[in-house]
Amino acid sequence: MTNKPRIAFFGTPDLAVWVLDALKEKGVVPDLVIAAPDAPKGRKLVLTPPPAKSWADTNKVPVLQPASLRTPEFEEELRSRGPWDLFVVAAYGKLIPESVLYMPKRKTINVHPSLLPLLRGAAPLQSAILNDMRETGVTIMRLDEKIDHGPILAQEKSRLSSWPVDQETLGRHLSSLGGELIAKLLPAILSGEAEEIEQDHSKATYTEKISKENGLLDLEGDGYRNFLKWNAYKGWPGTYFFIEKNGKKTRISVTEAGFEKGGFVLKRVIPEGKKEMSGEEFERWAKTA
Repeated sequence: MTNKPRIAFFGTPDLAVWVLDALKEKGVVPDLVIAAPDAPKGRKLVLTPPPAKSWADTNKVPVLQPASLRTPEFEEELRSRGPWDLFVVAAYGKLIPESVLYMPKRKTINVHPSLLPLLRGAAPLQSAILNDMRETGVTIMRLDEKIDHGPILAQEKSRLSSWPVDQETLGRHLSSLGGELIAKLLPAILSGEAEEIEQDHSKATYTEKISKENGLLDLEGDGYRNFLKWNAYKGWPGTYFFIEKNGKKTRISVTEAGFEKGGFVLKRVIPEGKKEMSGEEFERWAKTA
């Protein structure tokens, strides 16, 4: 291709990498990746690059990691690497100013892991699982100044053979679908011929920001709801409950669970201050003085 389109990709976590992998599989590799700055991770707070930066380094793609997109210095740097045909956004994690959104010739598109206008916001994967939405999917949309508000370019429903799944499984699946959809749409987008359909904003639903407190399980409550919550929050923020042991309230983190015979089953847990143990070991430990 003599006139290769200039594309920049905005994304940070594993979700972004799964989109990048799907694009690369279809022969589309961006000319620049914009990711969040390196951040401390783990108990020792080691400064660690985000997954999208690691992907870019492996694939020899230049990377920018601005602390803010709202500075003249960043915009000047971005313009200097153009001219740009298209920006692609997938799980970048920050609002992108209009001056950046409309910089490329064909503006900016976004991969959103839900069937918009359903589940707008930052937690569509977790919300789909929590709400037992067996029929979900991915949307490619044109970004505008409002959150998940722009016109739709394409949608595809998920084709998962089992349900429920955890958030990583759902995220990997929908991100891969999204990357494939973008690659398929790219010729029409770059030629300006892609059809855009306005969202029905009256049907919009919104996801709430997730905190660590959301992971609290009610083991006396509905077992299937607990299983949905464990799947939705597996990884982060994780799920947990408390027991009273030796006169002390002890936090128990759930690392593996199941739904069997109509009930929520603890398979692997980590009691506060202890090593990981099986559900059977936990039952015995919880009963000892």
